[in-house]
Amino acid sequence: MALVNRTITDFSEVLASEAPAPGGGSTAALSGALGASLILMVTSLTIGKEKYAAHETLMREAAENVETMRQNLLSLIDRDTEAFDAVSAVFKMPKNTDEEKKERSAAMQAALKACTLTPFEVIECSLAVLEQAEKMCGKYNTNAASDLGVAALSLKTATEGAWLNMLINLDGIKDEEFVTTYRQNGEKLMSKATALADKIYHEIEKQLLPRS
Repeated sequence: MALVNRTITDFSEVLASEAPAPGGGSTAALSGALGASLILMVTSLTIGKEKYAAHETLMREAAENVETMRQNLLSLIDRDTEAFDAVSAVFKMPKNTDEEKKERSAAMQAALKACTLTPFEVIECSLAVLEQAEKMCGKYNTNAASDLGVAALSLKTATEGAWLNMLINLDGIKDEEFVTTYRQNGEKLMSKATALADKIYHEIEKQLLPRS
């Protein structure tokens, strides 16, 4: 059964087991999907409200864009585990001859690259959602301010968690050009996303703190 079709309890139990996957990568994708869901909640609580009528178009556009990213992040929960399963499968390949060893090595390199691409996509999606959230600041239903803050935190967790998963896989890849490209691009996107998440969170915290 696909991870996304399991109950929360089932997912938590398989995550807590000795099975090596799902792990941090799928959890990062789930955090991103939950953050996106909260953003959609905020748009739903804003759309149709007379007080926020001036921002109706913006909210509807944000909702449409974030829904696309939410679906992508949900798919990445399973895709990340499938990518790791491919790595595990390599260890079962024979290595008795030089040719078998060569094939095994090539398969491992391909699998590690795939394991790098899924968390990179988690970072891309999380950043895209955060960019939509930033546009919403000051224009959404303030009764949902804490929900937007939790969304920012969830998306930050998704981003930083995915970044760690990229790094652990890049460490075993021999293609220096691939490693350099994804390390630089991943770090750039991760830094931008976490800074944006912090900005949104602190703006909301300041808004909610009692004024002296």
